[in-house]
Amino acid sequence: MTQPWIGALWRTWIDSRAYRLLPLAALLLAALLRLHALDAQSLWNDEGNTLRLIQRALPDLLSAANRDIHPPLYYILLKGWAAFTGETEFALRAFSALLGVLSVACAYALGAALFARGVGMLAAFLTAANTFSLYYSQEARMYALLALFAAAAMLCFVRWLDTRRLPPLIGLALLNAAGLYTHYAYPLVMLAQGALFVLWFTARREWRTLAAYVIANLLSIALFLPQLQTALNQLSGWSQASGETLPFVNQLGVIGAWLLYGNTFPRFNEGLIVLTLMSMLIGAAVWDWVRRPQRAAPLWWRRAVPTLWLLIGVGGFLALNLYRLENLKFLLPMQIAAALLIARGIWLLWEAGSANIIAWQEALPRLIALLIGYGLISTASQGIHNLYHDSTYARSDYRGLAAYIARQAQPTDAIILSAPNQAEVFTYYYTGDASIYGIPEGLGGDDRATRRQAEAVIAAHRRIFAVYWGEGERDPRRVLAEVLSTHAYEIDTAWFGDVRLVRYAVLGTLGEPRPINARFGESITLLSAAFSAARITAGDVLGVALTWQTDQPLSVRYRVSVQLLDVFGRLVAQRDAEPNNNLSLTTLWLPNLPVRDTHGVIIAPNIPPGDYRIVVVLYSLEDGARLPVGDGDALPIGRVVVE
Repeated sequence: MTQPWIGALWRTWIDSRAYRLLPLAALLLAALLRLHALDAQSLWNDEGNTLRLIQRALPDLLSAANRDIHPPLYYILLKGWAAFTGETEFALRAFSALLGVLSVACAYALGAALFARGVGMLAAFLTAANTFSLYYSQEARMYALLALFAAAAMLCFVRWLDTRRLPPLIGLALLNAAGLYTHYAYPLVMLAQGALFVLWFTARREWRTLAAYVIANLLSIALFLPQLQTALNQLSGWSQASGETLPFVNQLGVIGAWLLYGNTFPRFNEGLIVLTLMSMLIGAAVWDWVRRPQRAAPLWWRRAVPTLWLLIGVGGFLALNLYRLENLKFLLPMQIAAALLIARGIWLLWEAGSANIIAWQEALPRLIALLIGYGLISTASQGIHNLYHDSTYARSDYRGLAAYIARQAQPTDAIILSAPNQAEVFTYYYTGDASIYGIPEGLGGDDRATRRQAEAVIAAHRRIFAVYWGEGERDPRRVLAEVLSTHAYEIDTAWFGDVRLVRYAVLGTLGEPRPINARFGESITLLSAAFSAARITAGDVLGVALTWQTDQPLSVRYRVSVQLLDVFGRLVAQRDAEPNNNLSLTTLWLPNLPVRDTHGVIIAPNIPPGDYRIVVVLYSLEDGARLPVGDGDALPIGRVVVE
């Protein structure tokens, strides 16, 4: 029998109608999560591009957007938003946060319109807490707007087929046109609508409705015609860099994890995955309890809406060979479809069960529903924690990067930005006087031009700050890094998120190489060493050029440490790096072929004047074990006088 206190609580809950506040709670949760720490991270490359675009006058904005890969509507709307809110990080991202909250509202409305208010409520909570949706609701880019237009258009589509009234149809046409002006992945949403309409029309055979649907789509296309030629030009010139190719099953696994649990999905839990998939299968089941007016869309068609939306969206994405981690944000609208399926599955399980915990067979469906809900809540909480606190999911830290350079750089120094979009975001934070260069220019690929530009910067400056990002696309052969390593001395490396900052010193002509011919371990020989100066001023950089050779292939990666020791053998300065500034890994060395290896060692301003020894250490990158050389593990190669 049912426990009396459970029944009493349930009746009180139902009688008070407090459940009507749950959709509002979902919206409040969505707003809190999307506004939390909204400006904690700096803008990154693409957000910097957004900022500079909306700072242009409207005609210039449209002209610049036509040279971009994205349509202009998001930029136009954000420009209007920024006119009232300003251009701070919080203000720019708050627009996407608002769009994300509205998407949660659409998820609720879709669930209620298709199935029941309870389904809508659950779908709203699933969307509100999904970190895939949350992440792009905290970014000054167009993906939250893409999801909102897709969900709102699908809602209008469903309501129109329910009522055959004109307002939802006009809304559908306008929203589809707006979606096309937002992102070129939007046709996947329209394709899902078309497939759903074909199913509906096959059952109803209403020719007037068919004509209305065709006219609505023609109106959407007509509204998009001014952008059509630009879209074709942009898409034909868009190339994807080749990345790591995953097997098809792995691609589906990654996409499923993002859609179901978020892009900060902590770890695979086989039990939760099985329960979630079971919930989705039940959500696509053939039965239903919702009674609709005679003119309403048939129940079987309603059950097909989230299923076909999800399958066509993901299937079209994969069929177009769009899979890359950077492109998974194109699938953001399909997250709402997945939430609807999971929500309906949980709701049906709850409706099929009872509160009679004594008769466990009757209570089992509700217990399963509670178990799925608990698993989803637990996973969402871990994902949200990761989103805010795990550096793995942090955006590029251009704010910290610019502050670091501002503390170090002099007006005569140079800053090289290795990707075109870096200039927009970097200059948002950096206001110093050092010269800024974009190398390679444009989309890159011209190695000769890259080499010429880098050499010109080296000839004009004594110190260079190189900011590396997107090298695989712009400079796949790493010409910039090779030229800088050959003609300058790397001082140190620092990471700011996924952006690497390398400091170089241009030191002029080296002294004559000194023969060393010392053997490290069994195979590696240090042939010679050369120095930029025998006497150096505290605060300057000492250049050291080493020449290595191996007599057999190496299977271990080794790191070189160049150190300065005082008369008591105490370490006062050092620089550690893999050979040739990480460009000539020891596992790539060819037998009997010399390898040049340069290092820039900073002499701190507070080092006392005197005579210092220069020693070299070679140690394993894996376990730190030093290779023996001579009678020890550190080889003296010269001396320098600090003045």
